[in-house]
Amino acid sequence: MGKVLASELPRDSENPCKVLYPASAKAGHEIQDGLSDRGFEVTRLNTYTTVPVQDVEPLTLKLALSAPVVAVASPSALRAWLNLVSQVDNWNNSVACIGETTASAARKLGLRSIYYPSTPGLDGWVESILEALSVHNKQSKEAPKC
Repeated sequence: MGKVLASELPRDSENPCKVLYPASAKAGHEIQDGLSDRGFEVTRLNTYTTVPVQDVEPLTLKLALSAPVVAVASPSALRAWLNLVSQVDNWNNSVACIGETTASAARKLGLRSIYYPSTPGLDGWVESILEALSVHNKQSKEAPKC
């Protein structure tokens, strides 16, 4: 998370430390503000932005909707996914988020079945995906058969 990085970046001296912070134009200001609050001279450079997918082939969307868990690595990816599924009734599968920032966005967007690691990163994200799949498989076995 940005606020953790900003609080833990080592500083060797009392002299001004300059930091060039390349970021997405959509990135929050936690890193920039956190470093500035600690006395770093931060120059933010928005080097890229993300553009959400507006349309997906119907067969691809159908396959994606059948997945019990959707793994997302950013709030913008989550918003793009929800924009795609907004036309589909009753999508309520699990979301495995890479970290707390994305999980918080998922909660704010009204999702309920959210999994995420206590420490962001690939290993924890994989564990969150596996946990969500395990819960899904357990619930599938317990569901009444018609």
